[in-house]
Amino acid sequence: MLEYIPGLAGVPATESAISSIDGKNGILAYRGYSIEDLVKNASFEEVAMLLRDGELPSAGALEDFNKVLHQRYEVKRDIRHMMWALPANGHPMDVLQTAIASMATFYPDAGAQDPNSAYTQSALTKIIANMSTLVAMWARISTGYDPIQPNNKMSYAKNFLYMSFGEEPDDDIVKLFDACLILHAEHTINASTFSAMVTASTLANPFASVSAAVGTLAGSLHGGANEDVLNMLDEIGEVTNVRPYIENRLKNKQVIWGMGHREYSVKDPRATILQSMIEDYVKKTNMTLTKRFEVAMEVERVCEELLGTKGVYPNVDFYSGILYTEIFKIPRKHFTPIFAMARSSGWVAHWHEQVAHNRIFRPTQIYTGADFRPYPQK
Repeated sequence: MLEYIPGLAGVPATESAISSIDGKNGILAYRGYSIEDLVKNASFEEVAMLLRDGELPSAGALEDFNKVLHQRYEVKRDIRHMMWALPANGHPMDVLQTAIASMATFYPDAGAQDPNSAYTQSALTKIIANMSTLVAMWARISTGYDPIQPNNKMSYAKNFLYMSFGEEPDDDIVKLFDACLILHAEHTINASTFSAMVTASTLANPFASVSAAVGTLAGSLHGGANEDVLNMLDEIGEVTNVRPYIENRLKNKQVIWGMGHREYSVKDPRATILQSMIEDYVKKTNMTLTKRFEVAMEVERVCEELLGTKGVYPNVDFYSGILYTEIFKIPRKHFTPIFAMARSSGWVAHWHEQVAHNRIFRPTQIYTGADFRPYPQK
């Protein structure tokens, strides 16, 4: 008899060589390299190549990739006009999904029939390059300002911040933002990556697959959770309110945003890195954060006391919202699109891996409806 497993929890859906998780020991690795080593030593561009090719690039190959990626920052004029025609209050993820899907019309021959062709590989690079430009463009367009032209002499992280704010960021901010992109670049078969793979398995073009992934990431149980964490921290307000707040939510079986992860029974290694980065930056710059960070650390302490035995610890969303809003000064509604920017490198790697050894996804179901019955005679 078939067993129904809600959410396909723990059900292997594919074989992949792209990333791995050791949830018991809190280890995340891309192609065998720990996320800690990559954040310390690599750039986002280098990680994108690692995810795509399976190996770290040589210095020359990385330089060539940087040139190609940076030259493709610019977005087609018609896509820019389309974005101006959309409602200014449209959610950035809906706009991003629309824009990515529309890119397929400009690359009609990019497809699964020949995934290794120069044309299709160029399209995959174009997706990563344009994601940052589209997110920054909508941040400007939605507030009535013309987009800032990308600068193809800048790194991916620096160019995004430049397009978003109109001035060159300092090196410490760029390094911090680049690390965030690396942390969010890939995370095995999560919901959005699975969406991309299912779409790819039909031999759909990569733009359709990434568009499907963007739509999946938009949900608050996936990419939107860091906004909910900030709302929760603001609702708590003071450190002294943390324990009664947490106890009340547990009593009423309510979600504590940013706590717990399907894959980890210890603290998410990305959360550990983000917390450390915030602390290091604040110490280096003497920056004063709002009470959110202090409240967040108390929430973590109380939750560890009350939920640690159940393996519930902070995930990547718990500290990322604080970093984005207080250090980068990015509005909350743009958090998830930035997540999508970074994750695009993982999505295109999974698209390529899927179509290279493809079989269309066709799971079964357990039927719970009415028994077979005849149509009633009138």
